[in-house]
Amino acid sequence: MKTALKNFKIRAIALSTGSVTRSYIEDGLAQGIPQIKLERISQTIGLNIRKTALNNITALDLCEDAGRRLLRQLDLDVSSVDAIIFVTQTPDYSQPNNASLLHGRLGLSQDSMAYDISIGCSGWVYGLHQAALLCAHGGLGRVLLCAGDTLSRTTHKLDQSINPLFGDAGSATLIERSGAEDMMYFMFGTDGSMSSAIKVPAGGSREPLTSKSKEELKDKFGNVTTQENLQMNGADVFNFTLRDVPQAIQAVMSYANYKVSEVDALVLHQANKYIVHLIGQKTGFNPHQVPNAVFAKFGNQSSASIPCVLIDSMGEALAQKAVKVVGCGFGVGLSWAAFAGEIGPITLCPIQPYPQTP
Repeated sequence: MKTALKNFKIRAIALSTGSVTRSYIEDGLAQGIPQIKLERISQTIGLNIRKTALNNITALDLCEDAGRRLLRQLDLDVSSVDAIIFVTQTPDYSQPNNASLLHGRLGLSQDSMAYDISIGCSGWVYGLHQAALLCAHGGLGRVLLCAGDTLSRTTHKLDQSINPLFGDAGSATLIERSGAEDMMYFMFGTDGSMSSAIKVPAGGSREPLTSKSKEELKDKFGNVTTQENLQMNGADVFNFTLRDVPQAIQAVMSYANYKVSEVDALVLHQANKYIVHLIGQKTGFNPHQVPNAVFAKFGNQSSASIPCVLIDSMGEALAQKAVKVVGCGFGVGLSWAAFAGEIGPITLCPIQPYPQTP
């Protein structure tokens, strides 16, 4: 699916991370993994540290903190926000939805919309498109897009194949109706036949939680998991990423009539440093055009990783001028969502942990 929208702009972005700093090498050594193996993997895919949330902190809390800081930075009255879209796969409850909970916490008008989107690493682009539609064609003035997850607590601590990858973060992005004629181009895709490649098998209506779902299973590599934990077929996800994501990026660039030399940055979901490098290489971008430092600082932040890149790696430029950006999120579904357009100048709130230590 492809679509193009105008008459909206991204005005501001904020992001809050978990407050616990986890070291890949220190955690691995504590589990008896040889240091030489840890250092080799760390260098290859960029595993260094990640920020995880305290046990009593959820994606809702992280996005609330980001949202409050964003509104305070802009000196905006919450009554001017016409809708909240909350992108997450780790909501507080199955019901009510996170957007309604955040609506109540922030004290938005009863006339405003509030709904969730249940999708992972492609989710910020999905949410951006939804918010843009509401502003460009729905008559809304301002939409608060919140995207974040606490995936670190969905993995088994003894599953070395995926547990060290994930950090926790919540982002807030303010989208406004603008009257601008500049277009942003979007490209979406799904391969539902591969949906089992990333999954949490138990916990929904199909497979409720039982004593059996808690049974630990060990694979031939010694990784431990249960049916209640996030599971990933690494080979299938890797092949999907290198097959479909570069095609999506090239398709959205063709749709926007962008050349690689004209693009200031290719902003990718930070699955890991190696994958980001390979996608940039396959799409013809120079390394300096493809920010890839976020994963090593924060871990895989799911739907919050693209806004993290925009703040952490591009903040200085975005605060001053319009920047031509191509981006893509990809993951669970399996799904991908690409965009191409100009962003900036915008207000960026510093990335900070929540809660902050005194």
